Amino acid sequence: MNYSSANAAVPTDAKVVGVGFITLYTLAYMGTWLALLCPVLVTLALKINSLVGIDNAPQSMALVAGVGALLAMFGNPFFGKMSDRTTSKLGMRRPWMVIGFIGGAIGIYIVATATSIMIVLVGWCIAQLMFNCVLAVQVAVLSDHIPPHQRGIVSGILGICLPAALIIGSYLVNLFSPNQVMMFMMPTAVAGVLVLLFALVLKDKCLDPGNPLPPFSLREFASTFYVNPRKSPDFTWAFVSRFLFIMAYAYLATYQPFYLVAHIHTAEADIPGQIFVGTLLNSGVMIIASLLGGVLSDKLKRRKMFVFVASLIYGLALVVLALASSYENYLIGMMIAGFGFGVYLAVDLALVADVLPNPDDAAKDLGVFNIASALPQSVAPAIAPAILAVGSGSYPFLFAVAGGFSVLGALAILPVRRVK
Repeated sequence: MNYSSANAAVPTDAKVVGVGFITLYTLAYMGTWLALLCPVLVTLALKINSLVGIDNAPQSMALVAGVGALLAMFGNPFFGKMSDRTTSKLGMRRPWMVIGFIGGAIGIYIVATATSIMIVLVGWCIAQLMFNCVLAVQVAVLSDHIPPHQRGIVSGILGICLPAALIIGSYLVNLFSPNQVMMFMMPTAVAGVLVLLFALVLKDKCLDPGNPLPPFSLREFASTFYVNPRKSPDFTWAFVSRFLFIMAYAYLATYQPFYLVAHIHTAEADIPGQIFVGTLLNSGVMIIASLLGGVLSDKLKRRKMFVFVASLIYGLALVVLALASSYENYLIGMMIAGFGFGVYLAVDLALVADVLPNPDDAAKDLGVFNIASALPQSVAPAIAPAILAVGSGSYPFLFAVAGGFSVLGALAILPVRRVK
């Protein structure tokens, strides 16, 4: 759930972009998420479990996922900035797309063949950094090539890429189970075809090397990570709400395999298949809820109410999962989570757009807001071992705490005054 912006934009009178370009763009964007999400959803946890066992897995996952997510948080805006300054004859975005994906694929291969947690850590850090390079430049393509009057529909199509990648990824992992290397590499291979095909056909923008750019400023780059909370209280509360909601999401996304093994007593060989079914139901409900939530939000002209309700529903889903005593109960919890997450996706960005401190600094402020999505994915696994220790190693207790984060996220949106 990272967002970045390019400085360049197509003119308002630009020609309509055809279906072919939009299709290839969408498939490439989905492909990048496919390569990045499969390990997060299933295979990274299974790899760690196979190396250290279920008792030591939470500590190892905290290290690997936490450091990887931290690199992603800084890597995404950094590579976006670098692509804005690229004067290659191959274009501004294409070189980074190709280099980023090749680097990410190498990182995934290192993880897949690792024989120790430290090697897994190195591989996952490379994968996170490089795939976030690809995501940064792919999002920039939206402002580079899509005219304003088409951006709404294209953004909506791109929004479906996340659940689509989850479904396809979990299917591929299940298809090649129990071969761990294939479970890692096949989703990456499919993604590679989609990303590199788009890079090949992209008529990329080229900066004129003769026009000097202002020198790169670390201070300016650092400013993309800060907004004054006293001057922008609505933005700050929206940031806090998103941070808490994504904390809840991060626990479910990261610890689902461990939960199934330790609490539902699923055999490790059955994990990919069970997660595939859960993801299929979760994502299907998510897409429907997102469409309905968007329509109702526009009709009622309300944003805050939908974020509040969605966060409460997601918290309820995590409590249902905490109380689940069977795989069927788990599936019910996953469907409820899909509904809450779908409604949240439908209105969250619209609400953020309404509370930006300064419309002229939208790219910078969205960069700050991106931290609310990226940082929890580092913080959540970092503190998970402590939560599990308090709960005597209970994953239901971990999910109940995660549900509490989501409820706090609902409460944090209430002080926002600029949006109904």
